[in-house]
Amino acid sequence: MMNFASGLNDSAPGALIPYIEKEYHIGYAIVSLIFVTNAVGFILAAPCTHAFETRLGRSKTYIFSASLLAAGYIMIICKPPFPVVVASFFLLGFGMALNLALNNVFCANLANSTAALGGLHGSYGIGGTIGPLIATALASHGVPWSFYYTITLAMSLCNLVLAAYAFRGYEKDLPVQLMTALERTASRQTHGAGKTSKTQLLKQALENKVTVIGALFIFAYQGAEVSISGWVVSFLISYRNGDPSNVGYVSAGFWAGITIGRFVLSHPAHRIGEKLAVVLLVAGAVAFQLLTWLIPNILGEAVMVSIVGLLLGPVYPCATAVFSRLLPRNIQMSSLSFISAMGSSGGAVSPFFTGLLAQHVGTVVLHPICIGLYGVMVTSWVCLPRISKRSE
Repeated sequence: MMNFASGLNDSAPGALIPYIEKEYHIGYAIVSLIFVTNAVGFILAAPCTHAFETRLGRSKTYIFSASLLAAGYIMIICKPPFPVVVASFFLLGFGMALNLALNNVFCANLANSTAALGGLHGSYGIGGTIGPLIATALASHGVPWSFYYTITLAMSLCNLVLAAYAFRGYEKDLPVQLMTALERTASRQTHGAGKTSKTQLLKQALENKVTVIGALFIFAYQGAEVSISGWVVSFLISYRNGDPSNVGYVSAGFWAGITIGRFVLSHPAHRIGEKLAVVLLVAGAVAFQLLTWLIPNILGEAVMVSIVGLLLGPVYPCATAVFSRLLPRNIQMSSLSFISAMGSSGGAVSPFFTGLLAQHVGTVVLHPICIGLYGVMVTSWVCLPRISKRSE
């Protein structure tokens, strides 16, 4: 439900951008600032996640993150001046970063982690599919665009209660005690007897090759994902003379593809091996991205965009499963938090620069930017070390 709510949040701006621009009389470059502050929230949350969980516990950390999300949504619903809207996206980024890191680590350590992560991120895709449908239906029928966020506000409040209940006493569970013992053992092996500080763990994580390469990979992945979701509607309006009330649904098709891909293709990807599967999926995404660029037909492009989503869908859960196997357990939380933060900064930097270039060149820049990001993904992926059996 937390990831479903995050999908509702992340997919809506693509459909709402034309209405936000009209409301505040701003252009592509200024409206792109919402992506930037969202990323700043994610980046600042990365070094704090482990500290919050250590001090507050899992349940109270979820309460804190849901409270940040609720505060951000209330600010948006009040339809404040645009700078306040930009600031509210910082709170949303920070809150979702805490959720994402905790959820990724939890699922990555379950049996059959690739399928578990596929379900987790598939739920995000369901939210991503529904979000543009609701946002377009509301905004195109005269409902103020900010009212969409009453739905995400309700979800954040539900998740606050449910997560507080579900993870109450989580630290007393036997699997976590065993994992803590493993962490202490690994820390002693690395630094000798004694307790490893949070600062040392973060330093170890940032010095780890897998963390750095994984961060670059997810940076490019989410950059491409959010750029397509955020700007494909504007591209169809500008270059294919699409009607905003109709082409707004194309973004939903993209997220539907991601959702189906995560639920249907994650397990086959695990069977053939995540390392090979990701290369094949990204190669297919490049081909269909080119078709999206070159086919001068709205219906054809809508289908191609959906197939791009289908192929990109399993990439995130596959990558997270691979990273979790390559990372020592004692730095998993810090490393995956940093990787998630870099991913979300990619999900802000790329759409922001797409918006800046679109202001001067046009939204056609979306496609070459995405293809370049796919190239970064493949290059960083092949640089990952081989997966070996754990020694812990």
